Amino acid sequence: MNSIKSRGRHYISAILLVLVGVWFDQFTKTLAVDHLKGQDPFILIKNVFQFEYLENHGAAFGILQNKQIFFFIIVLIISVFIIWFYLHVPMTKKLLPLRICAVFIFSGAIGNFIDRLKLGYVVDFFYFKLINFPVFNVADIYVTLSAVFLAILLLFKYKEEDLNVLVNSLKKSRKG
Repeated sequence: MNSIKSRGRHYISAILLVLVGVWFDQFTKTLAVDHLKGQDPFILIKNVFQFEYLENHGAAFGILQNKQIFFFIIVLIISVFIIWFYLHVPMTKKLLPLRICAVFIFSGAIGNFIDRLKLGYVVDFFYFKLINFPVFNVADIYVTLSAVFLAILLLFKYKEEDLNVLVNSLKKSRKG
């Protein structure tokens, strides 16, 4: 019974973290629309970093312009996988970073999905001019940093036996 309560608390915490993450992403995009749209870029560090409003009808680096149906399908697939993964990954302290990565990837996917659904494009506004990096937003930060952190965890933190426990747990959930 205690395990069920613990699992329930983890799920509630994850849902709350997703809601806060999506809210923060949407809040920053609202600020960008209200204060940056139709304005010159707001320069924080000249020739290095600025806030610049952009309506992104594609994906990162401007690829897949105006392919909204494709994005909806991808978000649906990613969301189903992340929810399935979160529900079936062992609730151990050692695997908590994997669950946190999943929550932030999900938050980012949902944040940009809301924009696509509501506006037909994603609002981007962070721009690293120094390296001419594509304009991005908070949801993109969630997804990118979580994916990098996930790769670091899988490559350097978790040992083979940790990954075997994870894979076996996921395999059992598919059969059961």
